[in-house]
Amino acid sequence: MATATFIHDGNTIDYTPGSDVAVGAVVVLGDLVGIAQRAIPANTLGSLVLTGVFDLPKATGVTINVGNALYWDAGNQRVSLTSGSGLLPRVGNAVAGAGSAATTVRVRLNTGITDYTPLTPP
Repeated sequence: MATATFIHDGNTIDYTPGSDVAVGAVVVLGDLVGIAQRAIPANTLGSLVLTGVFDLPKATGVTINVGNALYWDAGNQRVSLTSGSGLLPRVGNAVAGAGSAATTVRVRLNTGITDYTPLTPP
């Protein structure tokens, strides 16, 4: 029988970028989205945060409500309300509303979640 070995809590993961990564940069690894808490020089081991609440850029003219699912638009370096036909990775949920004039939105990261099916009690 296979057994699991605990490594760590998973709030961060190791990451070695091919080019410099600035502090606060949003990094997309497939369906996983992390944020650099410190600058990471190219080809140097660093880490990405996968949990927490962050203010992320958003487009003006877009209103975001508390609880909205948000996706990372890497091309425009901002959150989006739509998944771009499934091409944009889920970055998290809004934990504060952001009016149309706002340039940022407060987001609780819950990356890597593409579908959620609640457990049915026995």
